[in-house]
Amino acid sequence: MPGNTPQASLATQPVPKNGSAFDIIVIGGGVLGSAFAATFGKQNKRILMLERDLSEPDRIVGELLQPGGVNALKELGLADCLEGIGAVPSFGYGVIRGDENVHIPYTVDPTTGKSFQGRSFHHGRFIQKLRAAASQTPNVTVVEATVNEITWCQDGVRATGVNCTLKKDYSSRAALAEGEDTSPSGTPTHFKAPIVVVADGCFSKFRKQFIPKTVETTSHFVGLVLDDVPLPFPNHGHVILATPSPVLMYQISQSQTRVLVDIPGNKLPSASSGALRSYLESTVCPQLPGQCQPAFLKTLKDDAASGGRRVRSMPNSFLPPSTSSELGIILLGDAMNMRHPLTGGGMTVALNDVVYLRDLLKGDATTDQEVTMVQMELFFWKRKELSTVINVLAQALYALFSGQDPNLMVLRNGVFSYFQMGGECINGPVGLLSGVNRSRSTLVYHFYAVAIHSIWLLFHNASSWSEFPALLLRALSILWTACVVFLPLLWTEFHA
Repeated sequence: MPGNTPQASLATQPVPKNGSAFDIIVIGGGVLGSAFAATFGKQNKRILMLERDLSEPDRIVGELLQPGGVNALKELGLADCLEGIGAVPSFGYGVIRGDENVHIPYTVDPTTGKSFQGRSFHHGRFIQKLRAAASQTPNVTVVEATVNEITWCQDGVRATGVNCTLKKDYSSRAALAEGEDTSPSGTPTHFKAPIVVVADGCFSKFRKQFIPKTVETTSHFVGLVLDDVPLPFPNHGHVILATPSPVLMYQISQSQTRVLVDIPGNKLPSASSGALRSYLESTVCPQLPGQCQPAFLKTLKDDAASGGRRVRSMPNSFLPPSTSSELGIILLGDAMNMRHPLTGGGMTVALNDVVYLRDLLKGDATTDQEVTMVQMELFFWKRKELSTVINVLAQALYALFSGQDPNLMVLRNGVFSYFQMGGECINGPVGLLSGVNRSRSTLVYHFYAVAIHSIWLLFHNASSWSEFPALLLRALSILWTACVVFLPLLWTEFHA
Protein backbone atom coordinates (compact mmCIF):
# COMPACT_ATOMS: atom_id res chain seq x y z
CA MET A 1 0.00 0.00 0.00
CA PRO A 2 1.44 3.43 -0.92
CA GLY A 3 2.71 5.56 1.93
CA ASN A 4 1.65 9.11 2.56
CA THR A 5 4.75 11.17 3.18
CA PRO A 6 3.75 14.74 2.30
CA GLN A 7 5.70 16.46 -0.47
CA ALA A 8 6.02 20.13 -1.33
CA SER A 9 3.46 19.56 -4.09
CA LEU A 10 1.03 18.04 -1.55
CA ALA A 11 1.08 14.77 -3.50
CA THR A 12 2.04 11.67 -1.55
CA GLN A 13 4.90 9.31 -2.34
CA PRO A 14 5.48 6.79 -3.71
CA VAL A 15 3.07 7.02 -6.62
CA PRO A 16 0.62 4.10 -6.45
CA LYS A 17 1.14 1.43 -9.06
CA ASN A 18 -1.20 0.86 -11.96
CA GLY A 19 -4.06 -1.34 -10.73
CA SER A 20 -3.72 -0.37 -7.04
CA ALA A 21 -6.87 -0.91 -4.99
CA PHE A 22 -8.46 1.44 -2.47
CA ASP A 23 -11.62 1.55 -0.40
CA ILE A 24 -12.76 4.90 -1.80
CA ILE A 25 -11.58 7.03 -4.71
CA VAL A 26 -12.30 10.76 -4.46
CA ILE A 27 -12.32 12.76 -7.71
CA GLY A 28 -11.47 16.35 -6.86
CA GLY A 29 -9.31 17.96 -4.20
CA GLY A 30 -11.39 21.02 -3.36
CA VAL A 31 -13.15 21.87 -0.11
CA LEU A 32 -15.34 18.78 0.00
CA GLY A 33 -12.92 16.31 -1.58
CA SER A 34 -10.05 17.20 0.74
CA ALA A 35 -12.22 17.26 3.87
CA PHE A 36 -13.80 13.94 2.87
CA ALA A 37 -10.41 12.30 2.28
CA ALA A 38 -9.00 13.48 5.60
CA THR A 39 -12.13 12.46 7.51
CA PHE A 40 -12.42 8.96 6.08
CA GLY A 41 -8.69 8.37 6.25
CA LYS A 42 -9.07 8.80 10.02
CA GLN A 43 -11.69 6.03 9.90
CA ASN A 44 -9.04 3.63 8.54
CA LYS A 45 -10.42 3.71 5.02
CA ARG A 46 -7.84 3.52 2.23
CA ILE A 47 -8.51 6.73 0.34
CA LEU A 48 -7.18 7.85 -3.04
CA MET A 49 -7.77 11.53 -3.80
CA LEU A 50 -7.20 12.48 -7.45
CA GLU A 51 -6.80 16.17 -8.24
CA ARG A 52 -6.00 17.53 -11.69
CA ASP A 53 -3.90 20.43 -10.39
CA LEU A 54 -2.46 20.59 -6.87
CA SER A 55 -1.07 24.09 -7.27
CA GLU A 56 -2.78 26.82 -5.27
CA PRO A 57 -6.10 27.73 -6.94
CA ASP A 58 -7.01 31.36 -7.55
CA ARG A 59 -10.77 31.89 -7.42
CA ILE A 60 -13.02 34.86 -6.66
CA VAL A 61 -15.54 32.88 -4.59
CA GLY A 62 -15.27 30.41 -1.71
CA GLU A 63 -13.62 33.05 0.46
CA LEU A 64 -16.14 33.50 3.27
CA LEU A 65 -16.93 30.64 5.63
CA GLN A 66 -20.06 31.07 7.71
CA PRO A 67 -20.09 30.11 11.41
CA GLY A 68 -21.91 26.88 10.54
CA GLY A 69 -18.95 25.94 8.35
CA VAL A 70 -16.42 26.89 11.03
CA ASN A 71 -18.28 24.62 13.45
CA ALA A 72 -18.21 21.78 10.92
CA LEU A 73 -14.43 22.16 10.53
CA LYS A 74 -14.08 21.86 14.30
CA GLU A 75 -16.32 18.79 14.30
CA LEU A 76 -14.09 17.18 11.67
CA GLY A 77 -10.88 18.05 13.51
CA LEU A 78 -9.80 20.40 10.71
CA ALA A 79 -10.10 23.76 12.44
CA ASP A 80 -6.35 24.32 12.18
CA CYS A 81 -6.83 24.68 8.41
CA LEU A 82 -7.98 28.23 9.20
CA GLU A 83 -4.67 29.02 10.89
CA GLY A 84 -1.66 30.48 9.12
CA ILE A 85 -3.57 31.71 6.05
CA GLY A 86 -4.27 35.28 7.15
CA ALA A 87 -7.95 34.52 7.79
CA VAL A 88 -9.99 37.45 9.06
CA PRO A 89 -12.70 36.97 11.72
CA SER A 90 -16.19 37.85 10.50
CA PHE A 91 -18.78 39.04 13.01
CA GLY A 92 -21.85 39.49 10.83
CA TYR A 93 -23.13 41.70 8.01
CA GLY A 94 -23.83 45.26 7.09
CA VAL A 95 -26.66 45.81 4.61
CA ILE A 96 -26.44 49.11 2.74
CA ARG A 97 -29.13 50.87 0.70
CA GLY A 98 -28.07 54.28 -0.53
CA ASP A 99 -27.23 56.38 2.52
CA GLU A 100 -28.94 53.96 4.91
CA ASN A 101 -27.43 50.88 6.52
CA VAL A 102 -28.35 48.12 8.96
CA HIS A 103 -25.90 46.26 11.16
CA ILE A 104 -26.68 42.54 11.40
CA PRO A 105 -24.36 40.80 13.88
CA TYR A 106 -24.13 37.04 14.15
CA THR A 107 -26.16 35.56 16.99
CA VAL A 108 -24.77 34.41 20.34
CA ASP A 109 -23.64 30.83 20.82
CA PRO A 110 -25.66 29.58 23.82
CA THR A 111 -22.90 27.13 24.79
CA THR A 112 -20.20 29.80 25.12
CA GLY A 113 -22.13 33.04 25.62
CA LYS A 114 -20.07 34.60 22.83
CA SER A 115 -21.14 35.60 19.34
CA PHE A 116 -20.63 33.10 16.55
CA GLN A 117 -17.79 33.92 14.18
CA GLY A 118 -17.14 33.24 10.54
CA ARG A 119 -13.84 33.52 8.67
CA SER A 120 -12.86 35.14 5.38
CA PHE A 121 -9.62 34.41 3.56
CA HIS A 122 -7.85 33.82 0.27
CA HIS A 123 -9.58 30.77 -1.17
CA GLY A 124 -6.42 29.13 -2.48
CA ARG A 125 -4.63 29.29 0.86
CA PHE A 126 -7.52 27.55 2.58
CA ILE A 127 -7.66 24.84 -0.08
CA GLN A 128 -3.93 24.16 0.27
CA LYS A 129 -4.31 23.72 4.02
CA LEU A 130 -7.17 21.27 3.52
CA ARG A 131 -5.13 19.34 0.94
CA ALA A 132 -2.16 19.26 3.28
CA ALA A 133 -4.40 17.90 6.04
CA ALA A 134 -5.60 15.15 3.71
CA SER A 135 -2.06 14.39 2.50
CA GLN A 136 -0.78 14.04 6.06
CA THR A 137 -3.62 11.77 7.20
CA PRO A 138 -2.76 8.06 7.50
CA ASN A 139 -4.37 5.88 4.81
CA VAL A 140 -4.77 8.80 2.38
CA THR A 141 -2.96 8.87 -0.95
CA VAL A 142 -3.03 12.10 -2.96
CA VAL A 143 -2.19 11.95 -6.66
CA GLU A 144 -2.08 14.73 -9.25
CA ALA A 145 -3.90 13.24 -12.21
CA THR A 146 -6.72 13.87 -14.67
CA VAL A 147 -9.56 11.36 -14.38
CA ASN A 148 -10.65 10.30 -17.84
CA GLU A 149 -13.47 7.91 -17.04
CA ILE A 150 -15.15 5.88 -14.34
CA THR A 151 -14.86 2.14 -14.92
CA TRP A 152 -17.66 -0.40 -14.49
CA CYS A 153 -18.10 -4.13 -14.06
CA GLN A 154 -18.91 -6.25 -17.11
CA ASP A 155 -22.67 -5.81 -16.81
CA GLY A 156 -22.23 -2.03 -16.40
CA VAL A 157 -24.19 -1.63 -13.17
CA ARG A 158 -21.39 -1.29 -10.58
CA ALA A 159 -18.53 1.20 -10.48
CA THR A 160 -15.15 -0.49 -10.09
CA GLY A 161 -12.70 2.42 -10.19
CA VAL A 162 -11.29 5.03 -12.55
CA ASN A 163 -8.95 5.42 -15.48
CA CYS A 164 -6.76 8.51 -15.25
CA THR A 165 -3.66 10.13 -16.67
CA LEU A 166 -0.92 11.04 -14.23
CA LYS A 167 0.58 14.48 -14.50
CA LYS A 168 3.61 14.42 -16.77
CA ASP A 169 6.30 14.73 -14.08
CA TYR A 170 4.48 11.99 -12.18
CA SER A 171 4.66 9.69 -15.19
CA SER A 172 8.42 9.28 -14.95
CA ARG A 173 8.34 8.33 -11.28
CA ALA A 174 5.38 5.97 -11.68
CA ALA A 175 6.88 4.23 -14.69
CA LEU A 176 10.32 3.91 -13.13
CA ALA A 177 8.76 2.44 -10.01
CA GLU A 178 7.23 -0.27 -12.20
CA GLY A 179 10.27 -0.73 -14.45
CA GLU A 180 8.43 0.67 -17.49
CA ASP A 181 9.36 3.22 -20.11
CA THR A 182 8.11 6.73 -19.49
CA SER A 183 5.44 8.31 -21.66
CA PRO A 184 5.90 11.97 -22.70
CA SER A 185 2.16 12.54 -22.67
CA GLY A 186 1.54 11.05 -19.23
CA THR A 187 0.85 7.54 -18.06
CA PRO A 188 -2.66 6.06 -18.46
CA THR A 189 -3.39 4.45 -15.12
CA HIS A 190 -6.20 2.43 -13.60
CA PHE A 191 -7.13 2.49 -9.92
CA LYS A 192 -9.73 0.26 -8.30
CA ALA A 193 -12.34 0.99 -5.62
CA PRO A 194 -15.93 -0.08 -4.93
CA ILE A 195 -16.88 3.54 -4.13
CA VAL A 196 -16.11 6.55 -6.34
CA VAL A 197 -16.89 9.99 -4.91
CA VAL A 198 -17.43 12.61 -7.62
CA ALA A 199 -16.53 15.97 -6.09
CA ASP A 200 -15.06 17.77 -9.10
CA GLY A 201 -16.79 21.09 -8.54
CA CYS A 202 -19.13 23.45 -10.34
CA PHE A 203 -17.74 22.56 -13.78
CA SER A 204 -18.05 18.84 -13.09
CA LYS A 205 -16.91 16.57 -15.89
CA PHE A 206 -19.03 13.63 -14.73
CA ARG A 207 -22.25 15.24 -13.45
CA LYS A 208 -24.27 14.71 -16.63
CA GLN A 209 -23.62 10.96 -16.52
CA PHE A 210 -25.49 10.55 -13.25
CA ILE A 211 -28.12 13.25 -12.74
CA PRO A 212 -30.66 14.61 -15.24
CA LYS A 213 -30.99 18.12 -13.82
CA THR A 214 -29.27 20.93 -15.68
CA VAL A 215 -27.25 23.79 -14.25
CA GLU A 216 -28.95 27.18 -14.52
CA THR A 217 -26.68 30.22 -14.72
CA THR A 218 -28.58 33.11 -13.18
CA SER A 219 -25.86 35.76 -13.24
CA HIS A 220 -22.11 36.35 -13.06
CA PHE A 221 -19.89 37.74 -10.35
CA VAL A 222 -17.20 40.15 -11.45
CA GLY A 223 -14.50 40.16 -8.79
CA LEU A 224 -11.96 42.79 -7.80
CA VAL A 225 -9.57 43.13 -4.86
CA LEU A 226 -9.25 46.56 -3.23
CA ASP A 227 -6.16 47.41 -1.20
CA ASP A 228 -6.28 49.25 2.14
CA VAL A 229 -9.86 50.43 1.82
CA PRO A 230 -11.84 51.57 4.91
CA LEU A 231 -15.08 49.62 5.23
CA PRO A 232 -18.30 50.82 6.87
CA PHE A 233 -18.32 47.64 8.99
CA PRO A 234 -14.79 46.20 9.46
CA ASN A 235 -14.67 42.42 9.92
CA HIS A 236 -18.14 42.08 8.43
CA GLY A 237 -19.60 41.05 5.12
CA HIS A 238 -21.31 43.86 3.23
CA VAL A 239 -24.39 43.53 1.03
CA ILE A 240 -25.05 46.65 -1.04
CA LEU A 241 -28.58 46.77 -2.42
CA ALA A 242 -27.53 48.27 -5.72
CA THR A 243 -29.45 48.51 -8.98
CA PRO A 244 -29.90 46.26 -10.88
CA SER A 245 -28.43 43.65 -8.51
CA PRO A 246 -26.41 43.42 -5.29
CA VAL A 247 -22.71 43.99 -4.65
CA LEU A 248 -20.82 42.06 -1.97
CA MET A 249 -17.73 43.19 -0.08
CA TYR A 250 -15.68 41.40 2.57
CA GLN A 251 -12.09 41.32 3.75
CA ILE A 252 -9.87 38.45 2.61
CA SER A 253 -6.89 39.69 4.61
CA GLN A 254 -6.15 42.57 6.94
CA SER A 255 -5.30 44.82 3.98
CA GLN A 256 -7.36 43.39 1.10
CA THR A 257 -11.08 43.54 0.43
CA ARG A 258 -12.92 41.43 -2.11
CA VAL A 259 -15.66 43.14 -4.13
CA LEU A 260 -18.10 40.92 -6.02
CA VAL A 261 -20.38 42.71 -8.46
CA ASP A 262 -23.39 40.68 -9.53
CA ILE A 263 -24.35 41.13 -13.18
CA PRO A 264 -27.68 39.46 -14.06
CA GLY A 265 -28.08 37.19 -17.06
CA ASN A 266 -25.94 34.54 -18.66
CA LYS A 267 -23.72 36.90 -20.65
CA LEU A 268 -21.34 39.58 -19.39
CA PRO A 269 -20.71 42.94 -21.05
CA SER A 270 -17.64 42.68 -23.26
CA ALA A 271 -14.35 43.27 -21.47
CA SER A 272 -12.39 43.66 -24.70
CA SER A 273 -14.62 46.46 -25.99
CA GLY A 274 -14.51 48.32 -22.69
CA ALA A 275 -18.24 47.77 -22.01
CA LEU A 276 -17.59 45.91 -18.76
CA ARG A 277 -15.28 48.59 -17.38
CA SER A 278 -17.74 51.30 -18.41
CA TYR A 279 -20.55 49.46 -16.61
CA LEU A 280 -18.49 49.09 -13.45
CA GLU A 281 -17.43 52.76 -13.49
CA SER A 282 -20.72 54.39 -14.40
CA THR A 283 -23.36 52.06 -12.92
CA VAL A 284 -21.73 50.23 -10.00
CA CYS A 285 -19.15 52.62 -8.56
CA PRO A 286 -21.60 55.46 -7.71
CA GLN A 287 -23.67 53.03 -5.62
CA LEU A 288 -20.73 51.88 -3.45
CA PRO A 289 -20.01 53.49 -0.06
CA GLY A 290 -18.18 56.78 -0.68
CA GLN A 291 -14.98 55.73 1.10
CA CYS A 292 -14.68 52.68 -1.20
CA GLN A 293 -15.13 54.44 -4.53
CA PRO A 294 -11.57 55.80 -5.01
CA ALA A 295 -10.01 52.37 -4.41
CA PHE A 296 -12.59 50.78 -6.75
CA LEU A 297 -11.74 53.19 -9.57
CA LYS A 298 -8.02 52.75 -8.95
CA THR A 299 -8.35 48.97 -9.26
CA LEU A 300 -10.21 49.38 -12.55
CA LYS A 301 -7.47 51.69 -13.82
CA ASP A 302 -4.76 49.24 -12.74
CA ASP A 303 -6.69 46.44 -14.44
CA ALA A 304 -6.68 48.32 -17.73
CA ALA A 305 -2.94 48.92 -17.38
CA SER A 306 -2.27 45.24 -16.64
CA GLY A 307 -4.23 43.96 -19.60
CA GLY A 308 -7.27 42.79 -17.67
CA ARG A 309 -5.63 40.55 -15.09
CA ARG A 310 -7.18 42.16 -11.99
CA VAL A 311 -10.89 41.98 -12.88
CA ARG A 312 -12.17 38.44 -13.19
CA SER A 313 -15.56 36.77 -13.49
CA MET A 314 -17.33 33.57 -12.60
CA PRO A 315 -20.86 32.28 -13.33
CA ASN A 316 -23.35 32.06 -10.49
CA SER A 317 -25.24 28.81 -10.87
CA PHE A 318 -28.22 27.02 -9.43
CA LEU A 319 -28.50 23.23 -9.33
CA PRO A 320 -31.12 21.57 -7.09
CA PRO A 321 -29.88 18.53 -5.15
CA SER A 322 -30.16 15.08 -6.71
CA THR A 323 -29.32 11.51 -5.89
CA SER A 324 -27.42 9.07 -8.08
CA SER A 325 -28.83 5.56 -8.43
CA GLU A 326 -25.66 3.98 -9.87
CA LEU A 327 -24.06 1.50 -7.50
CA GLY A 328 -20.77 2.76 -6.16
CA ILE A 329 -21.19 6.38 -7.28
CA ILE A 330 -21.52 9.25 -4.80
CA LEU A 331 -21.97 12.80 -6.11
CA LEU A 332 -21.14 15.56 -3.63
CA GLY A 333 -20.39 19.26 -3.40
CA ASP A 334 -21.01 21.55 -6.36
CA ALA A 335 -21.10 18.54 -8.65
CA MET A 336 -24.42 17.65 -7.01
CA ASN A 337 -25.91 20.88 -5.60
CA MET A 338 -25.28 24.60 -6.13
CA ARG A 339 -26.96 27.79 -5.05
CA HIS A 340 -26.29 31.47 -5.71
CA PRO A 341 -23.22 32.51 -3.69
CA LEU A 342 -24.93 35.68 -2.42
CA THR A 343 -25.15 34.27 1.12
CA GLY A 344 -21.78 32.50 1.11
CA GLY A 345 -23.26 29.17 2.12
CA GLY A 346 -21.63 26.72 -0.30
CA MET A 347 -18.63 25.70 1.83
CA THR A 348 -20.84 25.46 4.91
CA VAL A 349 -23.12 22.98 3.16
CA ALA A 350 -20.15 20.99 1.80
CA LEU A 351 -18.37 20.65 5.15
CA ASN A 352 -21.56 19.71 6.97
CA ASP A 353 -22.24 17.09 4.28
CA VAL A 354 -18.91 15.49 5.24
CA VAL A 355 -20.02 15.49 8.89
CA TYR A 356 -23.24 13.68 7.97
CA LEU A 357 -21.38 11.16 5.79
CA ARG A 358 -18.80 10.49 8.48
CA ASP A 359 -21.58 9.20 10.71
CA LEU A 360 -23.66 7.45 8.04
CA LEU A 361 -20.80 5.62 6.28
CA LYS A 362 -18.73 4.57 9.28
CA GLY A 363 -17.63 1.00 9.89
CA ASP A 364 -18.33 -1.47 7.10
CA ALA A 365 -20.96 0.69 5.34
CA THR A 366 -18.65 1.32 2.36
CA THR A 367 -17.66 -2.31 1.80
CA ASP A 368 -21.04 -3.25 0.28
CA GLN A 369 -22.30 -1.03 -2.53
CA GLU A 370 -25.96 -1.82 -1.82
CA VAL A 371 -25.55 -0.83 1.83
CA THR A 372 -23.71 2.33 0.78
CA MET A 373 -26.54 3.35 -1.51
CA VAL A 374 -29.12 2.82 1.24
CA GLN A 375 -27.09 5.05 3.52
CA MET A 376 -26.76 7.65 0.78
CA GLU A 377 -30.54 7.79 0.46
CA LEU A 378 -30.66 8.54 4.19
CA PHE A 379 -27.96 11.16 3.69
CA PHE A 380 -29.93 12.84 0.91
CA TRP A 381 -32.81 13.52 3.27
CA LYS A 382 -30.72 14.11 6.40
CA ARG A 383 -28.66 16.86 4.77
CA LYS A 384 -31.82 18.82 3.96
CA GLU A 385 -32.11 20.06 7.52
CA LEU A 386 -29.28 22.46 6.62
CA SER A 387 -29.02 22.49 2.82
CA THR A 388 -32.69 23.38 2.30
CA VAL A 389 -32.33 26.44 4.49
CA ILE A 390 -29.11 27.60 2.80
CA ASN A 391 -30.27 26.84 -0.76
CA VAL A 392 -33.72 28.37 -0.52
CA LEU A 393 -32.52 31.43 1.39
CA ALA A 394 -29.77 32.14 -1.17
CA GLN A 395 -32.05 31.82 -4.20
CA ALA A 396 -34.96 33.68 -2.62
CA LEU A 397 -32.84 36.60 -1.42
CA TYR A 398 -31.17 36.88 -4.80
CA ALA A 399 -34.59 36.95 -6.51
CA LEU A 400 -35.67 39.82 -4.23
CA PHE A 401 -32.40 41.75 -4.40
CA SER A 402 -32.04 41.57 -8.19
CA GLY A 403 -35.63 41.54 -9.44
CA GLN A 404 -36.87 44.52 -11.47
CA ASP A 405 -40.54 43.54 -11.23
CA PRO A 406 -42.44 46.20 -9.21
CA ASN A 407 -43.64 43.60 -6.72
CA LEU A 408 -40.10 42.29 -6.19
CA MET A 409 -38.91 45.84 -5.58
CA VAL A 410 -41.60 46.25 -2.92
CA LEU A 411 -40.40 43.04 -1.29
CA ARG A 412 -36.76 44.18 -1.50
CA ASN A 413 -37.61 47.39 0.36
CA GLY A 414 -39.60 45.29 2.79
CA VAL A 415 -36.55 43.15 3.57
CA PHE A 416 -34.49 46.23 4.42
CA SER A 417 -37.27 47.71 6.57
CA TYR A 418 -37.71 44.34 8.30
CA PHE A 419 -34.02 44.32 9.22
CA GLN A 420 -34.31 47.87 10.52
CA MET A 421 -36.75 46.67 13.20
CA GLY A 422 -33.92 44.68 14.81
CA GLY A 423 -34.38 41.99 17.43
CA GLU A 424 -35.74 38.74 16.06
CA CYS A 425 -36.16 40.40 12.67
CA ILE A 426 -32.37 40.17 12.27
CA ASN A 427 -31.52 37.34 14.67
CA GLY A 428 -33.80 34.87 12.90
CA PRO A 429 -32.59 35.55 9.33
CA VAL A 430 -28.88 35.79 10.22
CA GLY A 431 -29.11 32.55 12.21
CA LEU A 432 -30.40 30.86 9.07
CA LEU A 433 -27.87 32.52 6.77
CA SER A 434 -24.92 31.65 9.04
CA GLY A 435 -25.84 27.96 9.15
CA VAL A 436 -26.35 27.77 12.91
CA ASN A 437 -30.16 27.69 12.77
CA ARG A 438 -31.41 24.78 10.67
CA SER A 439 -35.13 25.28 11.24
CA ARG A 440 -37.08 25.20 7.99
CA SER A 441 -40.16 26.46 9.80
CA THR A 442 -38.16 29.53 10.87
CA LEU A 443 -37.21 30.09 7.23
CA VAL A 444 -40.86 29.93 6.13
CA TYR A 445 -41.94 32.19 9.00
CA HIS A 446 -39.46 34.97 8.26
CA PHE A 447 -39.97 34.89 4.51
CA TYR A 448 -43.70 35.40 4.81
CA ALA A 449 -43.23 37.85 7.68
CA VAL A 450 -41.19 39.96 5.25
CA ALA A 451 -43.96 39.65 2.64
CA ILE A 452 -46.63 40.76 5.13
CA HIS A 453 -44.41 43.57 6.40
CA SER A 454 -43.88 44.75 2.82
CA ILE A 455 -47.65 44.85 2.29
CA TRP A 456 -48.12 46.71 5.57
CA LEU A 457 -45.64 49.36 4.40
CA LEU A 458 -47.80 49.97 1.31
CA PHE A 459 -50.83 50.77 3.44
CA HIS A 460 -48.78 52.65 6.05
CA ASN A 461 -47.31 54.95 3.39
CA ALA A 462 -50.61 55.54 1.59
CA SER A 463 -51.52 59.22 1.39
CA SER A 464 -55.27 58.67 1.79
CA TRP A 465 -57.92 56.05 2.51
CA SER A 466 -59.08 56.27 -1.08
CA GLU A 467 -56.00 54.32 -2.15
CA PHE A 468 -56.90 51.29 -0.05
CA PRO A 469 -59.13 49.44 -2.56
CA ALA A 470 -56.37 49.48 -5.18
CA LEU A 471 -53.80 48.60 -2.53
CA LEU A 472 -55.81 45.51 -1.56
CA LEU A 473 -55.42 44.21 -5.10
CA ARG A 474 -51.73 45.15 -5.07
CA ALA A 475 -51.30 43.33 -1.75
CA LEU A 476 -52.71 40.13 -3.24
CA SER A 477 -50.38 40.51 -6.20
CA ILE A 478 -47.34 40.96 -3.93
CA LEU A 479 -48.30 37.93 -1.85
CA TRP A 480 -48.66 35.91 -5.06
CA THR A 481 -45.21 37.07 -6.21
CA ALA A 482 -43.72 35.99 -2.87
CA CYS A 483 -45.26 32.56 -3.31
CA VAL A 484 -43.98 32.30 -6.88
CA VAL A 485 -40.46 33.02 -5.62
CA PHE A 486 -40.50 30.81 -2.53
CA LEU A 487 -42.65 27.75 -3.11
CA PRO A 488 -40.96 26.47 -6.31
CA LEU A 489 -37.62 26.63 -4.48
CA LEU A 490 -39.02 24.47 -1.68
CA TRP A 491 -40.34 22.05 -4.30
CA THR A 492 -36.90 21.65 -5.89
CA GLU A 493 -35.50 20.67 -2.49
CA PHE A 494 -37.95 17.84 -1.90
CA HIS A 495 -38.29 16.65 -5.48
CA ALA A 496 -35.27 14.35 -5.94
